[in-house]
Amino acid sequence: MPQTAKDLSGRAIVTIIGSDRVGIIAGISTVIADAGVNILDISQSVMRDFFTMIMMVDLGASEVSFDDLRERLSRKGAELAVKVEIEREEIFKAMHRV
Repeated sequence: MPQTAKDLSGRAIVTIIGSDRVGIIAGISTVIADAGVNILDISQSVMRDFFTMIMMVDLGASEVSFDDLRERLSRKGAELAVKVEIEREEIFKAMHRV
């Protein structure tokens, strides 16, 4: 049986990168909300036509598996023509340690 995000309670980092277009924030936020995941912090920037966004999310209340959430975000990213990645906070920190 897959673990739910609730079993893995904690935080995760969602990153979105791609060409700017209408609906990116709405589309990604809807997927997150529909999974019962809370957005704790968000930062986004557009440099010329290049869109970047990073979110810290709380997985604690979600009944959706982490892998299912990752798949949902990936599908929405493909629909919006952006790259979406999600990593648990501890993995993200380990990967980006200087």
